Amino acid sequence: MYAGLRDGDPVHHVEELDYWVLSRFADVFAAVRDTGTFSSAEGLTFTYDERNKAGLADAAPMVMMDPPEHTAFRRLVGRGFTPRHVQEIEPAVRTFVVERLERLRAAGGGDVVAELFKPMPSFVVAYYLGVPETDWGRFDAWTQGIVAANATGDLRQAGGSVGELFEYFSDLISQKRAHPGEDTISELVATGATDVPIMQVLGFAFTMVTGGNDTTTGMLSTGAELLTRRPDQRARLLADPSLLDTTVEEMLRLAAPVQGLARTTTSAVTLHGVTIPAGKKVLLLYGSANRDPRQFGPTAEDFDVDRRIGPMLSFGYGAHHCLGAAAARLQARIALEELLARCPRFAVDYAAGSFAAGHFVRRYETLPFVADAL
Repeated sequence: MYAGLRDGDPVHHVEELDYWVLSRFADVFAAVRDTGTFSSAEGLTFTYDERNKAGLADAAPMVMMDPPEHTAFRRLVGRGFTPRHVQEIEPAVRTFVVERLERLRAAGGGDVVAELFKPMPSFVVAYYLGVPETDWGRFDAWTQGIVAANATGDLRQAGGSVGELFEYFSDLISQKRAHPGEDTISELVATGATDVPIMQVLGFAFTMVTGGNDTTTGMLSTGAELLTRRPDQRARLLADPSLLDTTVEEMLRLAAPVQGLARTTTSAVTLHGVTIPAGKKVLLLYGSANRDPRQFGPTAEDFDVDRRIGPMLSFGYGAHHCLGAAAARLQARIALEELLARCPRFAVDYAAGSFAAGHFVRRYETLPFVADAL
């Protein structure tokens, strides 16, 4: 379908819901960088009046801001995502991964999503937000509700979870003001950032939950499928571990955990002879753009651990480039390192796996895993 759109209908109109779809790399790449024309302020799905429906009218998440407001807030929260901060969490992530893999290996296998690929990013997000370990169970439950609703694009389904999350973080913010820690929430409410409205802090917590959980799960679960489908590429990686970084990038490109996000036009846009009116939702198909042979050559559909990749759209680009990209890459690198070291002959039964519902994030919900398939 993506190839059909790219080749025959690169500016597609979905008449029933009155939104437009861009599928070629060049068009999507230009749109994500042009925040003046393709605005995020009205939400990132193809649903109109999205923020009001989700109860976010007064708590705009950072991803639903445009520059210069977005730029100023990103500068504040970016303090917690420096290379030093990202590297500080590596020992804790590795310990978590090893423990879960050893549990799977001892059992001979299991559901690798439930055991590792889903709880790991939830643990990392909780760590960054300063959620105490004693509250991780509650946090994970809210996360599940919000992620499930976000995947379908109907955030009204997450009303209860959003309300409970906001109430919890309102209390947590008060605690962090009195007793700051080494987390991002503490950074936001520390001296010098006290003018940040509490609703913006709550919006940031919402962004972390929706953006940092199922996306990493999608990348890792689909990556495990790719390594199972292509034993030749796995052999290349096992023989040359220096290819790990390019492997992670290739998995990100092909998996494209976020298959697409929407923007709203602030003025009329004409592409390929088609005019999109002002005020219309435009779905930017990252998943299609990342497989466009116009950008990635005739082997764009193939998994190649040797591929050297230039710009791609798995983390967006420009002003809205994913703030947690380095943390996501860290999780992927550690998970792959330990998986290949401890279970080099693993396999996943992708035919028996099931995908989570939703239009935007492509991720396995269940994925049977065998620790030693040979």
